[in-house]
Amino acid sequence: MRHAVDNPFNPGSDVIPAVWAGRTAQLSDWRDVVRPRRLAGLYERGRTILGEPGLGKSTLVRRIAKEAAAAGDWVTQQLRVPSGSDPLKLVATALLKLADDAGLPASRERRIADAISRVQAVAVSGIGLTLRDRQGPEPHAALTDLLVEIGTAAAERGDVMVLIHLDEVQNITDGEVLSQLLIALGDAIVHEIEVDVPGGRVERTLPIAVYLTGLPDFEDMARARKVATFARRFKTETLAPLSDDDLAAALQDFVLRGWDVPDGSGGTVPIRMEKQAAAKIVDLCRGEPFLFQLAGEQAWYAGGTRVITTDQVRQGWRSAQREATAHIERILDRLPRREKQFVEAMASLPVAERTLSRIAEMMGLSKATDAGTTSQRLDRERGIIDRGRLYSFRHRALEAFLTTSWPEV
Repeated sequence: MRHAVDNPFNPGSDVIPAVWAGRTAQLSDWRDVVRPRRLAGLYERGRTILGEPGLGKSTLVRRIAKEAAAAGDWVTQQLRVPSGSDPLKLVATALLKLADDAGLPASRERRIADAISRVQAVAVSGIGLTLRDRQGPEPHAALTDLLVEIGTAAAERGDVMVLIHLDEVQNITDGEVLSQLLIALGDAIVHEIEVDVPGGRVERTLPIAVYLTGLPDFEDMARARKVATFARRFKTETLAPLSDDDLAAALQDFVLRGWDVPDGSGGTVPIRMEKQAAAKIVDLCRGEPFLFQLAGEQAWYAGGTRVITTDQVRQGWRSAQREATAHIERILDRLPRREKQFVEAMASLPVAERTLSRIAEMMGLSKATDAGTTSQRLDRERGIIDRGRLYSFRHRALEAFLTTSWPEV
């Protein structure tokens, strides 16, 4: 009865799972702020969504993009930046497809033809050649011009957005390339055109939204390389783990009504979940979206009955323990040495003693201020801890991994 093809949980990277949990603030930001403001011709910054692995950054924006496409917006595919690749070439290729979808290549206007031609050169030759050959405009200017033309075409439609999603942005390690790319995208989202309205002409911004997703390291890179206007043109948010309430709400349909699957006779039958089983999944995943999907997936496979039981959740989690361990170890291992030392020292202390001075002492530092910058980074940029009179872990899975036998059951 519970078949693999009907499993609504999916811990795969970038896949939009059928059982969605949390991130209502970010989804509302798109629906209630970004899209309506940009459609109305009002300026709104691009969005940079960062976070540690497994928190669902890319999945979140893929869901936003899916909603945008369903509304008829012009949406690029998820533009993942592999390490060592040419992001300008990647964006150029995506813009050419958008231009084609918008019907711009068929336009007789010379400026559009010129913009497309210049972007085609970037898409073919890439950043290396176009930066060496300075005879024409720099690559960012060509990308901006074409994006402006696409945005203008969308504005003329009146109800269409242009959405660009660039993923794994921390892989853009070349400072000049990063500058070119962010300037191109930033110039497009602040660009204004004049439009006719009753009584005269007014200026409006274009209906273009840009989402960047990646690891927390990206914000440091953008600041260190002093990328022009990045902080003013992009609003950055670092995702934290989900609350238990968000996860419990995502499973409520399982508990109350069940999840409908085919019954083999042309109808459907609901697969329910014991209330205690749902609570066990919430407890096991510690706010991690990836682990939530993993726990649900394995609980589904742990039996074939119409009810997912607490014992099946435990059985499924035993199968998932190695993968859960590897996930947390990857987060811990990618921390710089000083930050890893900080969280390990913090975890070694009783909760009532987790002050900055005691943590610094455990790290072998002479004074608390020596650990101040590290604690700020772990709080503001990584979302792993919360600072206060007593320090606490925001990343509850990491805390459990460092302080208990979790993820064993």
